[in-house]
Amino acid sequence: MIISPGRNYVFVHIPKTGGSSLATALEGRAMRDDILIGDTPKARKRRGRLKDLAPAGRLWKHSTLADIDGIMPSDWMQNALVFTLVRNPWDRLVSYYHWLRAQSFDHPAVTAARDVGFDAFLARPDIQASIRANPYTRYVYQPPPARAPLFIRLEQFSKDAAPLWEHLGFELDLPRVNTSERAADYTQYYDDTTRGIVESICAEDIARFGYRYGSSLRKQ
Repeated sequence: MIISPGRNYVFVHIPKTGGSSLATALEGRAMRDDILIGDTPKARKRRGRLKDLAPAGRLWKHSTLADIDGIMPSDWMQNALVFTLVRNPWDRLVSYYHWLRAQSFDHPAVTAARDVGFDAFLARPDIQASIRANPYTRYVYQPPPARAPLFIRLEQFSKDAAPLWEHLGFELDLPRVNTSERAADYTQYYDDTTRGIVESICAEDIARFGYRYGSSLRKQ
């Protein structure tokens, strides 16, 4: 996550959507008073600045807007450009599973991914409940009359990011960072059952952003 008072934006980093690449690019042009929250190089250097903040929730790289309530004035938050990356849910969950398998911290999702295959992982009720309870919109929700957030589809980045570049006054190239060890074609991980599970638990994201299985987006 990045909060930029000087450039009037908040970047919300949803897990496994390409957010580490965008955060790295953004911090390359970070202003002196930008609040960088995460594990990118400059964010680690500025970590000491976070100790005096009093957020409403957990302060970490994947914080939601609700988590950071109290850091900035409410009128500033309502008028700032809030933006985030989103990704085809079938593709995202393959990356999420493989990322979890490479972790060693104590968390039920890490244990589940390390103990079972992808099919069994998606079949677990606790995993399904967690994904279903955290649609993309939850990360950036603010009550009205807040400015509407900007959602940038990873698969349509150059098109969807145009309003961001206009806001910033410059464009950025995204480096490839924090990639998962997995096959590029996500469809090879699915059968009819697991495809249907994702269609069910990610129904809100699929409908809102026009995603479809076997390709990036629904044909318009």
